[in-house]
Amino acid sequence: MTGRPGRTGKSGSQASAGDLLELVRSGRAVTRGALQQATGLSRATVGQRLDRLFRAGWLREGAGGPVGSPLGGRPSITLEFDDSHAVVLAADLDTRHARAAVLTLTGEILAEHAGTLVVEDGPEAVLGELGRWFADVLAKAGRRAAEVCGIGLAVPGPVDRESGRVVQPPIMPGWDGYDTRGRLSRAFTEHTGAPAVPVLVDNDANLMAYGEQRTGHPDCAAFVLVKVSTGIGAGVVVDGSIYRGVDGGAGDIGHIRVGAEALCRCGSYGCLAAVASGGAVARRLTEAGVPAASGSDVRDLLAAGHPEAAALAREAGRRVGDVLATVVTLLNPGVLMIAGDLAGTPFLTGVRELLYQRALPRSTARLDVVTSRLGERAALVGAGALVVEHLYAPRRVEERLAALGV
Repeated sequence: MTGRPGRTGKSGSQASAGDLLELVRSGRAVTRGALQQATGLSRATVGQRLDRLFRAGWLREGAGGPVGSPLGGRPSITLEFDDSHAVVLAADLDTRHARAAVLTLTGEILAEHAGTLVVEDGPEAVLGELGRWFADVLAKAGRRAAEVCGIGLAVPGPVDRESGRVVQPPIMPGWDGYDTRGRLSRAFTEHTGAPAVPVLVDNDANLMAYGEQRTGHPDCAAFVLVKVSTGIGAGVVVDGSIYRGVDGGAGDIGHIRVGAEALCRCGSYGCLAAVASGGAVARRLTEAGVPAASGSDVRDLLAAGHPEAAALAREAGRRVGDVLATVVTLLNPGVLMIAGDLAGTPFLTGVRELLYQRALPRSTARLDVVTSRLGERAALVGAGALVVEHLYAPRRVEERLAALGV
């Protein structure tokens, strides 16, 4: 039996068990009848392919749905993605702090740990310590290491998507070209005794944007998040997918030249990050006699209502808003989210002042400028989602089912 292709892009015998799982996970087809209609597969073939997913423990039957016929009859049994069969580990590295967590396959954080971890100590030491943190959060969550299906890592630098290696990161000395995936995989095994699992690495702003868009703005077709902490970076999600550029460099707005004389950590003069990041504000506060070493120190001063910190944060927001006027005009997003250490009222006020002054009215007419909903957990949620979308993509599902022998 053949029929009209569904949104899987495949019809008839071409629609795999992985395609059926994607339809169920997305909510586009959650009964056997709906799967037949979406794919054009016969009832028997749908049953055979669903059986593989049931045997793998990836699907379960839910409650009966409404009766589909006006003549009555038995309600359709709904199908659900079973998120209890595995968990995901995620970590988010900042310059001086990090967070690690264990999450369900649907993004719920079961346990987490936050602490000091200095990225300048280098990848060998930092990733080794993350392995220990992973063992701790698994124990805290009461989950076995054997249940982990993958690991996601957010880093404050550009990442080559294919290799997972950090590429020329301005604030991560010693990380350029390092085998981050391999070291974190080994650290996980060393501290848990479990076999190696897939490791995915991406830029922190990308993963923050991915986590925030999926959880709070799933219908936004063009979403931009700007993280302003020790550095400045942006994540862009278009039609539900992270936009990375040709080699992972998209969104690096902290190194747009703004005409200032300040020396940036990248070695150039006049970068936006050199004058408007949390690190830049911390430096100016220190020069004014208010000790601050990083963006997190500025955040604490802002929370305490420190007037000098508030004034400098607003000025930094104006600098960033000037650049974002171009970003908004180019991308025409529906949501512009400000996140990171400086994401408070003074900075946001400065952003809005220059953004609405400089951008075309048409570009801002339907734009929502907001702050983070997930806060410090955004990158963890995004990293977990990245792993799940990778492991349960149709093609990967077929490979994994074959490896399981089902």
